[in-house]
Amino acid sequence: MTDEIINLTAFDGAALDRAFATLEHQARTAAASLSTEADVEAFRLQWLGRKQGRLNDVSSRWLKSAPPEAKKALGLRFNALKVVVEGLLDSATGAGPTDAALAAEAIDITLPGTRRLTGAEHPITKTLNELSGIFAALGYSIGVGPEVETDFYNFESMNFPPGHPARDTQDTLVVANQERRPLRDRLLLRTHTSPVQMRTMESQPPPVRIVIPGKVHRNDAQDATHSPIFHQVEGLCVDKNITFSDLKGTLDHAMKALFGSSVKTRFFPSFFPFTEPSADVQISCIFCGGKGCRKCKHSGWIELLGCGMVDPAVFAFAAEKQPGYDPKKISGFAFGMGVERIAMMKYGISEIGSLYAGDMRFLGQFA
Repeated sequence: MTDEIINLTAFDGAALDRAFATLEHQARTAAASLSTEADVEAFRLQWLGRKQGRLNDVSSRWLKSAPPEAKKALGLRFNALKVVVEGLLDSATGAGPTDAALAAEAIDITLPGTRRLTGAEHPITKTLNELSGIFAALGYSIGVGPEVETDFYNFESMNFPPGHPARDTQDTLVVANQERRPLRDRLLLRTHTSPVQMRTMESQPPPVRIVIPGKVHRNDAQDATHSPIFHQVEGLCVDKNITFSDLKGTLDHAMKALFGSSVKTRFFPSFFPFTEPSADVQISCIFCGGKGCRKCKHSGWIELLGCGMVDPAVFAFAAEKQPGYDPKKISGFAFGMGVERIAMMKYGISEIGSLYAGDMRFLGQFA
């Protein structure tokens, strides 16, 4: 039998039937004489080889040279011949795989299975959820808002007047090419989650109790304790007769729930544009119990967050859309804390960059 495939000169149905019948006869004749594995492999290469196989030659010579009207009929016959050749090859190799092949493919069910890595919450996510859960238990809702904010919500409505240092591009990451927009409409990456406070007050009348976890951005240089991207949890409580005592009791409870019942809190006067009066909150050092150590600079106290009573000027902005925020009738408090700082304290992390490096060896500690 010759390996050469002759060129077709006629492509009518009868000519195609004769040509493919001849090829099928040749294949069956060749398959009938197969006796060894070497013969079977030679047959496979002769007929099904990708480069020099006879079926590949048929495709190259006949299918490509056939007129368009004959390609469908020729293709059907070609596929039928291929099925026949593959069937002859299967028959030549036996009814099924050999015992050796079966043994090679067998699965030893006594072997241990593939061990999957145990997932775990990232320390930042874990701390965010823990803080949110503490305030949720006090009746607070979760507030969310956009990370790309307008100057109005990020600064103006929070009582940061034009010219305030916090608006400077040295502190704030602003979106470029907005010089033609009014100042209050210009876009920036929010520097705190406080805009969600205003968005919430504009969308619903008092009373309001929300806690706002989220990502914020500031143009800070990266070092051991600072990052241009970090997370905050802020809170807002607005109702009738809310006092500073309510604020102190809320934060004292939250710090005890977070760090343990032995933790003490103390408040120092401070300044924030959106609260008056304002305070910094310190907790007794969780590492030395307030005795003094390197962690607390031997003071026994660690500054952790800021807070204060909501400034009437902030309520005035909210009252433009919700008249219920009349500072003569309602009052409220707000607070905010950095999540990374708390996570680093709770889990003994010395470099803030470790939280963002994506090192599985580091993250595996929390699984």
